[in-house]
Amino acid sequence: MPPSLQLVFCGTPSFAVPSLEKLAGAGFDIRLVVTQPDRPKGRGLESAISPVKQRSLELRLPITQPDKIKNNDEFRAKLTALAPDAIVVVGYGHIIPQWMLDLPPLGNINLHASLLPKYRGAAPVQWAIARGECVTGVTTMKIDAGLDTGDILLQRELPITADDTSEMLAPRLASIGADLLVETLRGLQSESVHPRPQDDAQASLAPILKKQDGLIDFSRSATEIVNRLRGFQPWPGAYTIFRGNNLQVRKAAPIKQALAPGQLHVEQNHLLVGSAHNSALELFEVQPEGKKRMSARDFLNGYRPTNAEKLGRL
Repeated sequence: MPPSLQLVFCGTPSFAVPSLEKLAGAGFDIRLVVTQPDRPKGRGLESAISPVKQRSLELRLPITQPDKIKNNDEFRAKLTALAPDAIVVVGYGHIIPQWMLDLPPLGNINLHASLLPKYRGAAPVQWAIARGECVTGVTTMKIDAGLDTGDILLQRELPITADDTSEMLAPRLASIGADLLVETLRGLQSESVHPRPQDDAQASLAPILKKQDGLIDFSRSATEIVNRLRGFQPWPGAYTIFRGNNLQVRKAAPIKQALAPGQLHVEQNHLLVGSAHNSALELFEVQPEGKKRMSARDFLNGYRPTNAEKLGRL
């Protein structure tokens, strides 16, 4: 049996935790976990640790939390002394500098939550749903100097259901991705997994989300709007303007009905709003600014919207 690979694991969010657990459970020698520094969080701005740090403490793994890594001589010396066979990167949050790429013989191995070259970037899970994909997946790749442009190692597909939100889909991707990482590293060790270049002509981007991405554009079809609502959870969500204030749309479904874009229509305790291509949204849950989320029925009873009103900026 070949000796266990010596690894450095770089990760921060909950998405990375299953990978850390699977690698540790599979017998890989995790010499060091690199995660983001503790950050102030909440109203009291108390210091909060990352999900990866929390799990690393439970697994009794050594941890380091450098604020920067590119020009950090102490961190570089520490990794160089460890001489890892591979560096595994899952949602770490820093661009990996060239000296780290050059350090391990098996390279820096990244788990990315899309079927590369589709959805390169910071928010692949969210944009895959927002753009109406029916299938997504995970990719292991060798990191290079580009943005998710490195050679592909292995991939695994996962269907997206009509009800999936990014919060529901991400844990499933994290789970199958953890298994794929184990398979990838064992394959690299046995030389049964071989890198293959990405087809840049097929690439699409999944840029970091902005607040503006959640603003509902009623010139889109109802299906497009609902896809974006599902994808942009928990932030920035889907919001519009009602009577001059923000209105979050928490749950909605597309229907076939011809209404002017943004036009409200109340029909037997059902709350509809027009969108493009002879479609409309039925709103099931909303959250007015400064209020708790509520059912459409409670919104109708409390705010008494009329068919003469519109959502969005006038």
